[in-house]
Amino acid sequence: MASSLLALIDDIATLLDDVALLSKVAAQKTTGVLGDDLALNAEQVSGVAAERELPVVWAVAKGSARNKAILVPAALAISAWAPWAVTPLLMVGGAYLSLEGFEKVAHKFLHSPAEDAAEHSKLADPAVDLVALEKEKIAGAIRTDFVLSAEIIAITLGTVADAVFLTQLIVLSGIAVVMTIGVYGLVAGIVKLDDAGFYLARQPGALAQRIGRVLVSAAPWLMKALAIAGTVAMFLVGGGILVHGLPFLHGAEEAAATVLGHGPAGLLVNFVTGVVAGGLSLAVVSVVQRLLRRQRQP
Repeated sequence: MASSLLALIDDIATLLDDVALLSKVAAQKTTGVLGDDLALNAEQVSGVAAERELPVVWAVAKGSARNKAILVPAALAISAWAPWAVTPLLMVGGAYLSLEGFEKVAHKFLHSPAEDAAEHSKLADPAVDLVALEKEKIAGAIRTDFVLSAEIIAITLGTVADAVFLTQLIVLSGIAVVMTIGVYGLVAGIVKLDDAGFYLARQPGALAQRIGRVLVSAAPWLMKALAIAGTVAMFLVGGGILVHGLPFLHGAEEAAATVLGHGPAGLLVNFVTGVVAGGLSLAVVSVVQRLLRRQRQP
């Protein structure tokens, strides 16, 4: 009896050691995607009314948790029965992220300031359904989160591919929980940065007021920087997924590395691939939409 108990304790200790080691490795490998996830989601939930910022972040965080509740079992099932499907699914996700980034850039350059002003004026129009606009923004953020969450889960799955099922389950679930709490906790802090600044600016202390004014001044610039970083991240992450799935692009990366070095070359190839894939995807989507509209016309 005692020997069985000791063997059980030893097995549990070994399992925990494996979980801790693999979780650390997975966290290190997904750090880059975590930064992109933070930039993208902070940019996605910006632009809503101040009193709705935290409810929107909470709604997207719940959507992210649902995404991971789907992705973790799916990843385990794919790993067990269809490991060949991981790369094609990631390729679709990479193309989608590139499309999202290209749409943002196209909107910026193809729409006039007057059109942008008219779009922003919708928020002040009492005839506009602000609830529907907010739901649309939340849905878009959750869709983007799904692709990035899939990338995080796929990277983690690759880390624990040779481990036993229970270790895979614990590591994948742990990474999913930590990433969700970490990303959306930081997003909530970023979008409420200006409110914190206004609060400090009204305090009696001179130091608190000075810090508050700095935060209020920095908040719009931070959101603009995150908007740019989020768009660039779409191209980098989307392009990076496609590069890993298309062997012929590895040659382009190696050629660029002889001039720029491996780090900058990888970023450049990922970015260019993301931009090209986004443009091609947008062209295909536009053609399909036009064909569908023609078919619907009497």
